[in-house]
Amino acid sequence: MNLNEIPNIKHADSDNFFLLAGPCAIEGEQMAMEIAGKIKELSDKYEIPFIFKGSFKKANRSRIDSFTGIGDIKALEILKKVGEKYNIPTVTDIHSVADAQMAAEYVDVLQIPAFLVRQTDLLVAAANTGKVVNLKKGQFMSPEAMKHAVTKVKDSGNDKVWITDRGTMFGYQDMIVDFRGIPEMRKYAPTILDITHSLQQPNQSSGVTGGKPELIETIARAGIATGVDGLFLETHPDPANAKSDGANMLDIKHLDKLLYNLTAIRKTINELK
Repeated sequence: MNLNEIPNIKHADSDNFFLLAGPCAIEGEQMAMEIAGKIKELSDKYEIPFIFKGSFKKANRSRIDSFTGIGDIKALEILKKVGEKYNIPTVTDIHSVADAQMAAEYVDVLQIPAFLVRQTDLLVAAANTGKVVNLKKGQFMSPEAMKHAVTKVKDSGNDKVWITDRGTMFGYQDMIVDFRGIPEMRKYAPTILDITHSLQQPNQSSGVTGGKPELIETIARAGIATGVDGLFLETHPDPANAKSDGANMLDIKHLDKLLYNLTAIRKTINELK
């Protein structure tokens, strides 16, 4: 898919990887603006096409007392404000058929969570909005099986579809990335690697997901070397106190160095073609 089809996308012709990045969840307007502004600054510095990510709600939580959001419309309005202030596209997750049309009024890309990627009605509803649909690969699915999810979107009349690999379950409490799947999934759609959720350690006895953020750059470098079209990452100025997925988020103070290194690797990979 041509990135230029996304409203307000910058650096679409830079031959760099594109980036979906932001906090796990929208915690408030000031936080969202701060993170978006920093990533926008760096994406311009390194000529990286950038889409701001923030979940307007977190429907998949281990515990009933876990943070789920600040209110659907309030969070979606913040996403819209971020897009308008920085003139950048935005992406959020949807969890139900009703969410699709609602969220499409505020954002440019609709993301299907990994646990829901086989839900036909949800994929069709997302496709019918005409927005780009980003399909998270189920932790339980093979790369080859993702062609059926892509086909559901395309057969609904929408060719604007991506796949995001976020790792595969390895035992009960760990994730692993099978990089053999990247070239396979790229046969079906542009493919993104989620470099933060791939390092989750789910199903902890506490009901709070763990993670290995110290390996974010390791996974990201391997993804760029394997030829991914884009990267997905969650970042926060204070991951330890983030309201969701803090254990596997990147501290935003490390983002500059990470993007510098990954851009250099991408340039080398491009020269090898």
